[in-house]
Amino acid sequence: MSETPPDSLIPYDEIVQEALRAVVGRVLGEVQANGGLPGQHHFYITFKTHAPGVDIPQHLTERFPDEMTIVIQHRFWDLKVRPDAFEVGLSFNQMPAKLVIPFAAVTGFVDPAVNFALQFQAQDDDEPQETATAGNDAPIAEPIEDGSNVVSVDFTRKK
Repeated sequence: MSETPPDSLIPYDEIVQEALRAVVGRVLGEVQANGGLPGQHHFYITFKTHAPGVDIPQHLTERFPDEMTIVIQHRFWDLKVRPDAFEVGLSFNQMPAKLVIPFAAVTGFVDPAVNFALQFQAQDDDEPQETATAGNDAPIAEPIEDGSNVVSVDFTRKK
């Protein structure tokens, strides 16, 4: 006899996703409060370019129509962290740009200096998409090899 668990009336998957996105906000808030990145830390942040609340220059939306990865390392300015989003200035092909990214649009956060990564389910898209890296003058870090610090939350309901 096979019993399937009942569907939850509590949205655990959304609650956990929101809590993990808050980790990104707290880390960026620490960087803002301290006036820069500590040690060798740097971040790759992937987000949906057409998610509600995302505000990036049109040429970046055209170049990255689905997802974009930005690098927060040497050349960034005016980092401002709000409860629901962050703003940052970056350079793309020697052109300065201001980006506003809601935490709900973030699909990935990586700190290669310590092999730490968080991956999020897209809130409006269940299929994984290929991610393009932005050309914002920062060196490309080595990929995480063993994934020992990767947290991937994938909630699927079995019916």
